[in-house]
Amino acid sequence: MRRPWTAPPLTPPASGRGISLTLLVTGAIAATGFAPLNLFPLTLIGLAILLWLVHEAPTMRAALWRGWMFGLGHFTVNGNWIQHAFDFQDKMPPQLGYIAVVLLAVYLAIYPMMAAGLAWRLASPRAVGDAATPPGGSYVLVFAAAWIVTEWLRATMFTGYAWNPIGVAWMPLIGIAQIAALIGTYALSGVTVVLAGALLLLGHRRWRMPAAAVATVALAALVAWQQPPPALDGPDAPRVRVVQPNIGQEAMNDGDFEPKLLAAMIAQSGGPQPYPRLVVWPEGAVNYFLEHGYPPEWYWKGQPADIRAAIASTLGPRDIALVGSTALDFDPSGELTNIGNSIYAIGPDGALGPRRYDKAHLVPYGEYLPLRDLLAPLGLARLVQGEIDYLSGPGPRSLTVPGFGNVGMQICYEIIFSGQVVDRANRPDILFNPSNDSWFGRWGPPQHLAQARMRAIEEGLPILRSTPTGISAVIDAQGRLLASVPHQTAGAAEVPMPRPLPPTLFARVGNAMAFLVAGLLLLVAIAIRRRER
Repeated sequence: MRRPWTAPPLTPPASGRGISLTLLVTGAIAATGFAPLNLFPLTLIGLAILLWLVHEAPTMRAALWRGWMFGLGHFTVNGNWIQHAFDFQDKMPPQLGYIAVVLLAVYLAIYPMMAAGLAWRLASPRAVGDAATPPGGSYVLVFAAAWIVTEWLRATMFTGYAWNPIGVAWMPLIGIAQIAALIGTYALSGVTVVLAGALLLLGHRRWRMPAAAVATVALAALVAWQQPPPALDGPDAPRVRVVQPNIGQEAMNDGDFEPKLLAAMIAQSGGPQPYPRLVVWPEGAVNYFLEHGYPPEWYWKGQPADIRAAIASTLGPRDIALVGSTALDFDPSGELTNIGNSIYAIGPDGALGPRRYDKAHLVPYGEYLPLRDLLAPLGLARLVQGEIDYLSGPGPRSLTVPGFGNVGMQICYEIIFSGQVVDRANRPDILFNPSNDSWFGRWGPPQHLAQARMRAIEEGLPILRSTPTGISAVIDAQGRLLASVPHQTAGAAEVPMPRPLPPTLFARVGNAMAFLVAGLLLLVAIAIRRRER
């Protein structure tokens, strides 16, 4: 009687060089699961291959190397947009941008390397000399827990680089992305590793753990789903208008850049309407100073009252404009003490609101040069023009905007930091995220938008994004796009003001959920291992 055919066991590449090349390419392919390509199945497959080859590593050193090679390929492709920022800096050649991308990846690869090392040491049978046992559920869960912790570390160490946690790749499948409302993005990344591990176990003809993982994820997605309240409608209901002028960094050196940009913003603002509007402009859209009280020589570009009056000319009697500009602080002697990347509220009378928001989470090498005394003599400079470093503001703040409630502020890449975007003492009704994504090439803007959508899901808050060249958007409290202006297109998006959900579980607990989920995965891994014994 003929025996039924079964698939042969998975066999890794024979040579160390072959494994290294495999992981380098696998990490790069896994990066295509993020926007703009959104080839999410390749991310799962790439992670599954990483788990498999780390499990098969004969030594701790080999496991660490394999995790690092995967990270090197992954972050080089994932961060390719960074090179574009060097195209606008006269003091450093654009070619340096390619080196910067690889050097950053060399550092960032340390975090998947740590996850691989922890998983191998704690859960791979190879760590205790057993070269025959295939990967099991306990190994997958330990790897997922280690990934959560190391990804959180990546977002925290040295001011943090939180760009594109693995969980963000779920955004095209927004139903699963809703799980972030319960556990946050970093824990969702761990869930992603579990599902990748389920693929690995299926390759070894193990079915029980993959079935349990899929069922658990589906149940969590159903529990997390909340229908946001409909936006208020009617002739007197407030609306939001997101403005995109489509004027990028390449125009900075034009002699008429400032008035041209201001005129484009005014043209896209639409003019007074019978209903109240919250009109939002991009980061740094006003290249004039808006505050009075500076030494007179600082107003050589134009008087603040004139600039504010021009902006106010677009507003109806109940409108408010939120605009980005640069703020200066001086000491009593007239010496400049602080420069801030700021947001102002301007009313229909041209008056400034009582408070401004100053960006708190500044971009190293962008808005300030770390170790300036050491690096400046070597010829390194900030990517943003100017010799004076920006100083950080006090952190997330909500500004009360009459007629529109509490508006939280997060400038540019502040929005990528999970659990750090909301003033917990004064929860906003909506978040405003002005940005200047014209620095970021073609890959950066859609990735930035995806991460903003994940913050909306986590916090249960709608988000307004306005950028000079796109992608500008109105995002509802479930992360769905209500309206958007495409990349490199001039225009505006105006819709009824979306409303928030009640605080989500993640909004109440924060990133403690990442450690709770990691701890739960470890407990289940221990239980599985004891039962197997």
